[in-house]
Parts: sequence; structure tokens; C-alpha cells
Amino acid sequence: MPDLIKIAVDAMGGDGSPKKIIDGIIHNSKSNNQNFFKIFGNKDQIYKNIKNKINENIYEIIHTNNSVKSTDTPLEAAKRGKDTSMWLAIESVKKKESDIVISAGNTGALLVIAKLNLKMIENIDKPALSALWPNKKGMSVVLDLGANIECSSKNLVDFSIMGASLYKSLYPSENPNVALLNIGSEELKGNEIIKETFQKLNEKKSQNFNFCGYIEGNELMNGDVNVIVSDGFTGNVALKTAEGTANFITSELKEALSGSIMGKISSLLNMANLNKFKKRLDPRLYNGAIFIGLDTPVVKSHGGTDFIGFSNSLDVCNRIIKGNLIDKIKDNI
Repeated sequence: MPDLIKIAVDAMGGDGSPKKIIDGIIHNSKSNNQNFFKIFGNKDQIYKNIKNKINENIYEIIHTNNSVKSTDTPLEAAKRGKDTSMWLAIESVKKKESDIVISAGNTGALLVIAKLNLKMIENIDKPALSALWPNKKGMSVVLDLGANIECSSKNLVDFSIMGASLYKSLYPSENPNVALLNIGSEELKGNEIIKETFQKLNEKKSQNFNFCGYIEGNELMNGDVNVIVSDGFTGNVALKTAEGTANFITSELKEALSGSIMGKISSLLNMANLNKFKKRLDPRLYNGAIFIGLDTPVVKSHGGTDFIGFSNSLDVCNRIIKGNLIDKIKDNI
């Protein structure tokens, strides 16, 4: 089926697998007929959940009894063998049998097994973990989110190029604005690596993106910047802070609207707006982190998401391949 995008799926990773994974595939297939799923995992468990629910022409089950555990260290996962569902799924893209791979399993294990199997794109030293964040005007790409605790200025320049390429593969009509996450907007702020990266990007004059200098943490959601670049330590702290803030606001709002009769009346009168607010902050809609820098994209679904979240990460896989992400990186690196 040459016209279909072939997605290698680790069906045994994440909470509630494989049922959640299969339900996500079923849900995705109802709105998208462009994907073919190569599903790796326990055949009996998978088939029990998928039988007679979608067309058998759009999936294939590759059986294995072995899987990476959520408690495995990356080294333990790699030593578990080459017959785990995660390893086989990644090996499928290595052999060009699939276009892209996705797993909701152990993040550290996924990154290590991917690096063991897949080559780096030429001239890129380190891969990065990226994700989509909502902002006031749409979406932003943020990277690195934890793959690299320490980064050189070259790494951050590479991340800028990769992030801009990812954004353009997802939103082809837009030329992204790129900024470095920093403690201030002035040129003199930040450590030496950040300042050196600023100079390199300022001199680069890339046609792939517009470099906008620095961005501070309180401006991340404004929507003026499309690609936000940082080292993995800073990016991961920013991610967890944003997630915690969103959970806090949602929790406080829920308590305020349900804690009194007037609050309940107010919530009934504003039900449409509250549902819109809830949907905007629904993490399932932004599920799917992308491990980029390797010669094949690897997508990491959140292990705790439900089938709707996993289905949305399958949409990300589809858009990345249709948007020719790898070619865009190679053309600009």
C-alpha cells in the first residue's frame, strides 16, 4: 500500500496497554484513512481488542511476548533483548519497513533504543525531545524537553533549525519565529553558551525561520514566538511548571464553581465557555512528543494518556511524514 503512511506502533508501552493503544488506533482510523499500522506486541491480546473493529487491510500484527517495563532503566531495557515490542517497532523503521515509530512506553528506554538503532542526521551531534504547546494564537514547538541536560551553542543552533523544520512540516504555510529561552530579553543576559548561540543565530540569517532573540518564561504562551529553544534541563523545568500551573488553575476553577450554590448556577450559565476553556487546556489534544535529530522521527506518546490522546499522537505521526520533516532538516542544517 504505497500511498499509506506506515506507522510502527509499540502496542505494549504505557498504562492500560495494549487496549488503550488499540482503541487509539481504532479511533484514529475513523477520521483518517491514510495510515497503515504495523502493531508490535502480544498477538492474542492485540487481536482480542481489534478484531472486527477496523478494516484488516490497514493493519498488521507482529507478535512478541517481550516488552520494556516502565520500571526498566534504559540500560536494562536495552539488555532485555532485541525482541521487545519497542525494539522491534524501532527496527521496523530502521529497515525502512515503516515510515515512523510511536510508543507510549518508557521514555528513557525509547530514547536509548532509538539511538542504538537509528543514525543521526549528518552534521547533528545530539537529538532533541520536542513537543507542541498551546499559546494565545495557536501552537508552539518547544525543545529540548529533557534529552540533553547540557548543550553547546552548536547544539542549540541545531535545535533551532530542527524546531523550525518541525514547525514548518506541521504548519507548511507559516515561516516560524524562533527564540532562545532565557532569564531576560537583553543581549547581555544569560550564560556564555546562550549568548554565543544568540550571536550565531543572529548572524545566520536563515530563510527557514526568523530569529527573534530571547524569550522569558512569562512570555511562552503569548504566541509571538513559534519555536522556543533551550537546553534539556531548562526545557523540562519549563514543561513541568506549565503542566503544574494548568492543573492548578483547572482545579481552583472547578472548586470555585462547585463550592457554592451561586458557583453552580454560574457554571450552568457559562457551560459553553467553560467547555471551551476545558478543551483548550486538555493535554490529550497536544499529546505526542517528537524525538528529532535521528534519520527517522520517533514519537513518544504520554504513558498516562487515554485512547483519544494516543489517537492525536497518531495524527502527529501522519503530519510529520506528510510534511517531510527529515528532508526539511537536511536541507537547512
